[in-house]
Amino acid sequence: MTTSAPARRTAARIPVRLDRRYLPVLGTFVVLALMLVVGGTRYDNFLTPAVVSNLFINNAHLVVLAVGMTFVILTGGIDLSVGAVLALSTVVTAALLQAGWPVPVVLPLAVGVGTVIGLAHGVMIHLFQVQPFVATLAGMFFARGLCFLIAPESIAIGDPAFVELASWVQIAGQWRMTSSVLIAAIVLGVAFLALHFTRFGRTVYAIGGGEQSALLMGLPVARTTVLAYVVSGTCAGLGGLLFAMYSRSGYSLTGVAMELDAIAAVVIGGTLLTGGTGFVLGSVLGVLVLGLIQTVITFEGTLSSWWTRIVIGVLLLVFVLLQRVLSLRRT
Repeated sequence: MTTSAPARRTAARIPVRLDRRYLPVLGTFVVLALMLVVGGTRYDNFLTPAVVSNLFINNAHLVVLAVGMTFVILTGGIDLSVGAVLALSTVVTAALLQAGWPVPVVLPLAVGVGTVIGLAHGVMIHLFQVQPFVATLAGMFFARGLCFLIAPESIAIGDPAFVELASWVQIAGQWRMTSSVLIAAIVLGVAFLALHFTRFGRTVYAIGGGEQSALLMGLPVARTTVLAYVVSGTCAGLGGLLFAMYSRSGYSLTGVAMELDAIAAVVIGGTLLTGGTGFVLGSVLGVLVLGLIQTVITFEGTLSSWWTRIVIGVLLLVFVLLQRVLSLRRT
């Protein structure tokens, strides 16, 4: 049966609208694509598998941090402690391995340090109504202080089992997949499923959209808020483990200001700082944008590394303004 001409004209007039929630993520993808195109045309060997593989290898720990930060920011909160918790995880890993502890015991302990600190943040924020900024700032000072108490100097990691784990790599031509990248990919997959296909994830979005409305709907706001900070702390501990695998050491000054990189990646990836809107895959795109900025400056050679911060600051401002415009239009 053929469609009548009036019906075809009606169907042609139906506008195809893109949900505004996806516009910041689409903007991030466009920026990433433009950087790849410009870099590929300007520099030789920019788009080679080796360079792209290194982009993921060098930023695997930041991907994990950004995933955890996404959960917190979606609830309308913030976590300023992730950089210090990452450093604490590296120090705990290095110190315990140096003391002769077995790797199967050290790995969960290093991650568990972040879990405990995240749980403390969640309890402080929900039960005692402490502002997330203040609670996680206190956690940042606490974790950084513990780092210097445990190891004032850098500790090299020479444990054979840990080195073997950190050195695991799969090579396909010029493409490389390391253990850190594989772990980061698994974390990303689990976070994506948790946010979009579980009641916990739907409650995270609901809290960011309006905590009082979530309470009126009978959602487990208290449990979800605490769990969001537990996820962030756990990801920070795991990120520290990945960074220890990358650097083969533990150092108290590791991760200084890395929480700002994680927040920048999440915001550039399209997550609203006010909560309720955002995607964990967008945060990963934000990490790749930050990594590509550093890669372009490295290829340029004549530019100072401080240009990385300048470009990130400009991009962050642009995306915050874009979010503000979209919020005002939605209102």
